[in-house]
Formats: sequence, structure tokens, C-alpha cells
Amino acid sequence: MGNAAAAAQRMSAAEYLEWERAQVAKHEYHLGEIFAMAGGSPRHNLLSNAVGAELRAAVRGKPCHVLSSDQRISAKPGERYVYADAVVACGGVRLETGTSDVLANPSVVVEVLSPSTEAYDRGEKWEAYQRIPSLTDYLLVSQVAVRVEHYRREADDSWRYRVIEAGGAIALANGASLPVDAIYEGAFDLDAG
Repeated sequence: MGNAAAAAQRMSAAEYLEWERAQVAKHEYHLGEIFAMAGGSPRHNLLSNAVGAELRAAVRGKPCHVLSSDQRISAKPGERYVYADAVVACGGVRLETGTSDVLANPSVVVEVLSPSTEAYDRGEKWEAYQRIPSLTDYLLVSQVAVRVEHYRREADDSWRYRVIEAGGAIALANGASLPVDAIYEGAFDLDAG
């Protein structure tokens, strides 16, 4: 089955997961519909990799694992499967029941904003992420300025919003801290998109 054929038909979650495992490109899934994920620009890819590296350094010594953009995430079992630019799972990696490759317990999710995905990352995708009980931090990384938007879950289950710019540090709910300048080092030498 080719990409066009898959995109033109609706699939069950199980059919999507089986089909997606055989694909070269990544596709997200929501209630039977499949959405192709575009490749990132050099700046997008650098920022995705840099934030993953800084997360890894920040959580060293904590019971957390930093996973790449290839990690499929269960935003709602059987209904929505997504990919982030980086993801952290703390307290062990839990997989969705019946799968060997779908993360069920993300703690930190990172999206590097792109013109084509920004509205989705701020809207529908963020709404889905908020419903994941394990999620404590959502980071939106700008490609046009040294600027990270940070949503952090509070004790009363509300979300606190902060903007961290040059010279600042992102304070994650688990106590880890990421210097924003380190994430952006060299980023503006590359093309955005």
C-alpha cells in the first residue's frame, strides 16, 4: 500500500500502527485519518537535536530517558498518535498496552515551531497533550528568535505559561534546568523553514 493509498482511506488504530511501522516517512494519526509529517529545515533539525542534548544533560542522574523525534507517542490510546521533536519519559518508559513502540508516559514534550505546523502545535496537538496525565512540561521552541514558550503543569492540574529568552533557563517540573542559549548555539547560522 503506497502513501497516497493510505492517506486516502481511513484506518483503525491497529491498522495505522502496523502500516506506519513499515513506512520511511512519519505519519500522525487521529480518529482514522493519517497526516504526513514533513522533514525539517536545517535550523529546525539543529534545534531539535540541541534541545534533546540539553535535556539529556539536564536529566542526567534522574530516572528519565530522552527520546528522539522518531518516538511515536500515544496522545489518546486508539485515537491519536503523534511525534514530537524531542520527548522525555521519567520513572521508566511505559508503552501503550499491546505495542512495543508507542510511548504512553511522556513527561516533557518539545515542538520546534515551523510556519506549516505552528497553529497545530499550539492548537489541536497541545489540547491532546494536556490530556496526557504523565505530561508535566510542554516546550515550544521558536526558529525566528531565541525564545522558548514553556507550559508547566501545576499541582492543581492547571498549566502555567512562561516565556524564556536569551540568558534565561527553562525550569522543568522535575527540577532539571536547561539554558536557552545552549539550545540556540549556532542555530542562526542555518536556514529556517
